[in-house]
Amino acid sequence: MPKPVNVRVTTMDAELEFAIQPNTTGKQLFDQVVKTIGLREIWFFGLQYVDSKNYSTWLKLNKKVLQQDVRKDSPLQFKFRAKFYPEDVAEEIIQDITLRLFYLQVKNAILGDEIYCPPETSVLLASYAVQSKYGDYNREVHTSGFLASDRLLPQRVMDQHKMSKEEWEERITTWYGEHKGMLREDAMMEYLKIAQDLEMYGVNYFDIKNKKGTDLWLGVDALGLNIYEKDDKLTPKIGFPWSEIRNISFNDRKFIIKPIDKKAPDFVFFAPRLRINKRILVLCMGNHELYMRRRKPDTIEVQQMKAQAREEKMAKMQEREKLQKEIAAREQAEKKQQEYEERLRSMQEEMERRQKELTDAQDTIRRLEEQLRELQRSKDMLEQKQNELEVMMHKLAEDKEMEAQERAKLEEEIRTKREEVGRIQDEVNLKDEETRRLQEEVEEARRKQEEATAALMAASTPQHAHVTENEHDENDDLMNGEVGAELANHDESSSIPRPEEDRQTLAEKNERLQEQLKMLSKELADSKDDSKLTKNDLLHQENVKQGRDKYKTLREIRKGNTKRRVDQFENM
Repeated sequence: MPKPVNVRVTTMDAELEFAIQPNTTGKQLFDQVVKTIGLREIWFFGLQYVDSKNYSTWLKLNKKVLQQDVRKDSPLQFKFRAKFYPEDVAEEIIQDITLRLFYLQVKNAILGDEIYCPPETSVLLASYAVQSKYGDYNREVHTSGFLASDRLLPQRVMDQHKMSKEEWEERITTWYGEHKGMLREDAMMEYLKIAQDLEMYGVNYFDIKNKKGTDLWLGVDALGLNIYEKDDKLTPKIGFPWSEIRNISFNDRKFIIKPIDKKAPDFVFFAPRLRINKRILVLCMGNHELYMRRRKPDTIEVQQMKAQAREEKMAKMQEREKLQKEIAAREQAEKKQQEYEERLRSMQEEMERRQKELTDAQDTIRRLEEQLRELQRSKDMLEQKQNELEVMMHKLAEDKEMEAQERAKLEEEIRTKREEVGRIQDEVNLKDEETRRLQEEVEEARRKQEEATAALMAASTPQHAHVTENEHDENDDLMNGEVGAELANHDESSSIPRPEEDRQTLAEKNERLQEQLKMLSKELADSKDDSKLTKNDLLHQENVKQGRDKYKTLREIRKGNTKRRVDQFENM
């Protein structure tokens, strides 16, 4: 039995390992991958490998894996990547897994400067990347330094501004806070909707020469073929939509494009190597097929996928609404609990204050009772002395005839007794006054005691509370004669709509996004180091100054008939 071969496939966010047989085809391996990750929109994707000459190449699905020039590592290494891009992500991407894979690949290309992105757009995109990773901003959880290990901006952007990592984090977090309530998938979609308006998004660039031998770039993308001058990958000079192209072919390094318009000459260019033309052919065939497919009614399979995606999104939204209600209810309950805890603290403080008042009142009552007892003793003594005085007076009256000496003595005793009685009377009056005052204090204390008792009772009462492929491998050397593909006939293409020529960038359609980008541009202007601007930065600035954007340029480079544009290309 043949020995299995180990294969490692790296997606944008996972590593998958398979054991394949020597006769396994590229399609069988591809199908195994998409089944494993649950991907149904397979037409966008392909498997990439590095060949024996160190070139990055797409695996052909109709050939056996081991018959292709895959570098003999162990395990065999492949990358699962987007090979073709949608025209409009919001209209075409159906599954969340497709969205995530595109998002990660585009983000990686922007951060690696493979797709030029201006600084202000880079910061805004970074804020959506943070939302897709961390969910809603939470001041208590997302504290200073929480983005320290995240790669969010192109190095070029950071080098061009005199800002610390902390300042960049602060700026990104400010905008991140604006996306509160946005689902992670929606944040990825917003990222792609902005990114797809970038001039280099989804473009495969190839070194070519025209018949004059001028070095140029050929850009192949979802909308057609564009020609760029060698020093400017941002602004194409001539464009040919897929609907204008009838046939594409190559013979050795010469590549021939036949337009639908038979009055127009063939569009001919030369690539530096045969393998480049093979790759151009594959990308042209795939992009043309998808371009035409988008302009026809959806297949039953796509309709079913879209219906399922709508249902899943609705279910997800309902689940989110339910979750938000639960969160709101919990927050309300926590708020109520805080209110009750605050009221309880307040009542406890009130109880302590009332308890102190009660204790003070009880002390006052005890002092009053003691004072009353003392008053009674003084009254008893007064009465006793008064009785003694009466006895002595009586004795004096009876004994008028006593001797003068005894009489004088008795009178002295009577006078002394009267003084004592007067003094005791004053003490009694004083104590009487103090008693009245204490009784008033007792009444006040009793009133406070009753209030404190009522408050204590009140405090203790509860409150109720997935295209057609070229059959030839990029590494086939026997390429005598012409290889090509018939893309469309005149009748088929004449009625094909070109809605892309009426498109506007998201920023042009969305005033809020316009304002956000203007504000970010102003914020970054003060820290910008103009000496570190790259060629692409200067080209972008000039495009902005001239009022150009991706779609305005597209309309401009497609003006005039095909013959005029082919002649223009020949004269570059």
